[in-house]
Amino acid sequence: MMATAQQLLKRFNDMKTLPHVAIRLSKLISDEKSTMQEFEEVIRLDPTLVLRLLRVANSPYYGVKQKVDSIARAVVFIGMKNLRNMVVTEALKDIFKGGTQEDIFSRNQLWLHCAATSICGKMISERIFGQKGEDVFLCGILHDVGMIVEDQTAKDVFIQTCKAYEPNSKQITAYEREIIGTDHSEIGDILAYDWKMSPEVQEGIKHHHRSLNEVSPSSIAGITQMAVYIVSQLNYAAMPGMKGILSPPLATHIRDNLKEYKALARDLPDEMSKARELYEVQGE
Repeated sequence: MMATAQQLLKRFNDMKTLPHVAIRLSKLISDEKSTMQEFEEVIRLDPTLVLRLLRVANSPYYGVKQKVDSIARAVVFIGMKNLRNMVVTEALKDIFKGGTQEDIFSRNQLWLHCAATSICGKMISERIFGQKGEDVFLCGILHDVGMIVEDQTAKDVFIQTCKAYEPNSKQITAYEREIIGTDHSEIGDILAYDWKMSPEVQEGIKHHHRSLNEVSPSSIAGITQMAVYIVSQLNYAAMPGMKGILSPPLATHIRDNLKEYKALARDLPDEMSKARELYEVQGE
């Protein structure tokens, strides 16, 4: 499977790599010795990013009383991981556009699913577990990018896979492996590694369609799988009829905290509207 995935990635022309600034930011974030000066030097490489950073920092989303007019202050308000997510999200938006045979596979629908998953995952991380959700957001926005690779590099067999897919039969990844020779989770895992994402984010992408006997609900993999399941139930599915899978430990966790998850699901549309100002993730 990995060999097939790597062959498809070699033919992936829309975005062979994330923008240089995104990869540099990821490296700096993972290095505890990084300084604010190093972050500023990287951000200044992209004038458009500087303008957007300052615009977001001064937006009503943050409600600052005095104008933020420096990169350093803007980063303090937004946070480096949120900034990295902004860069990654902006880059991904372009490759999710277009595509053919929208009645069979819609890139726009997939983008909305990824956006909903990323926001729902961030909500779960912060509300349920009281932990920062930036990396969970990143995993959610990236988790299905492998489908775009398949759509571009192996369109005929990918469309064949979509036509053959029976939502009530088995996971889409099983059909992908049978027809294409790999699946979008495997492809996404390799991309996340190439793009210098953390091992935890890679694991979340790799396992979002797998039933795991052992997975912590508070882990990125656990939260991402729960987010995919929840948004699919709320009509934000990646494909018509597609349902997320829930590993046994995750199903037990949601059942034990059902009241909190119902409240979270009710709040998701509002949170997506709020996030648009920061990440610009909603479908156009």
